[in-house]
Amino acid sequence: MKSKNKKILLASLLISCALLGYFLLFSFRPVEVVAVHEDGEFSSILVRNFPLTDRGKIDWWIKNNAILKEKYNIPKPASDGFFSIVFWDFGDGYKEEGKYDRRCFTDMKPPINCIDKNSLLMVNNSKNTGTYFSLDSGTYRLNDSGKMVKNKSD
Repeated sequence: MKSKNKKILLASLLISCALLGYFLLFSFRPVEVVAVHEDGEFSSILVRNFPLTDRGKIDWWIKNNAILKEKYNIPKPASDGFFSIVFWDFGDGYKEEGKYDRRCFTDMKPPINCIDKNSLLMVNNSKNTGTYFSLDSGTYRLNDSGKMVKNKSD
């Protein structure tokens, strides 16, 4: 019986190590900005290898928003300070409109000007609300001390 328990323990340990290795490898891949599409104060940024966690996504924005401003001139706020940026998973690349659940970009010629809708992060800013982050799991804001706080209504 002891030999069987040792084999189960060893197998569990090997599986755990493999999963941890995969997670670490996936976590440390650099984010790739594939394309940027703009429509006034609304921007869509197509990315690959975006962080997996809410915290990782927001931290990536905080660390890289100056680079995005410098390289792509994003965000481009309206006169009242409003802007909205959606980070989309580029996935399998551009596709034809075909499916109903695709995001198509008017700044490209059809038919291959759409992506599957898989938003990863939305960054919004307005005079009344300040900057906030919308993710599948809820909405977050940075408080005055720089700490990320999830909205209680989510």
